[in-house]
This record gives sequence, C-alpha cells and structure tokens, in this order.
Amino acid sequence: MSASIYEYPVARIDGAQTTLADYRGQVLLLVNVASKCGLTPQYAGLQALYETYRDRGFVVAGFPANEFGAQEPGSNDEISQFCQTNFGVTFPMFAKIVVKGAGIHPLYSELIRTPPGGDIQWNFEKFLVDREGNVTRFAPTVTPTDPGLIAAIEKALGPA
Repeated sequence: MSASIYEYPVARIDGAQTTLADYRGQVLLLVNVASKCGLTPQYAGLQALYETYRDRGFVVAGFPANEFGAQEPGSNDEISQFCQTNFGVTFPMFAKIVVKGAGIHPLYSELIRTPPGGDIQWNFEKFLVDREGNVTRFAPTVTPTDPGLIAAIEKALGPA
C-alpha cells in the first residue's frame, strides 16, 4: 500500500478537514461503520481494542457509510451521539463517506486494492495498516475479538 492513504483529505465527524497524516507511524484499523446494522455491536469490541492498545500506538478510525441497506441514515452529529451514548466510543470518528460504487472516496478506492481486492462487502469491513503503511484486509464478519485480528494487531504493534 502506498503512503498515499495518509494524504487523502477526510473530514472528522465534527466537520474539521484533515488527513490521516497525524497517524503515520501508528497502527491503524480503518472500519466502515453503520448504526443500524446487525454488526453494529462490533462498536463495543472496537472501543475495547482501542482502549487496550492505544498506549502502544494503535488507533481505530471509524468511517460511517450508508451503502449497505441504508443502515447509516443519520447526520454526522446523530452518528457521533449514537456512538458515544450506546458504545462509549472515544476512538476517532470521521464524517460519513462513500465506500462503494459511484462517488467512492479516494481513500477507499485505495484500500479496496488490498488483497483479495474488490469492493467492500458490507459494513464493518476492516483494514489494518501497520507502521510502514502495509495493509491487511479483514471481512466484516471478523469481529474485534477474533484471535486472528488480535494477533495481526499485536504483530503490527511489535513488542510491548
């Protein structure tokens, strides 16, 4: 994966414009999220991962998207409030973006090249970006407590 994922303009959920450059050199887990999905309870696990590993340079980044069954219909303010109220989310959340099809955000155009390649399959697809910018892709059904995901995070973080 090229370093370009750090350069694409994105907006924080509060509307502030930024890039992922602030996270260069850290381990990132980028997740397209939704509030009204059967997988929405994964927010709790994502928050737990963030709390467990953030002091070692790990960041979860949530990107709300509404491409799958219109399961993220709310405004950015509504999404932010939902995440904080229901799951105590403190990891960085970004403004709603398009992750599949017409109007796909350039960040996700880059991410979907990660093997096996192809479109995002559903909400809560995960992309683990190591400190060098290498990406590993995990299916939406891979939960935050999955031993394979946890092992990949720990490997990317290196020794404690």
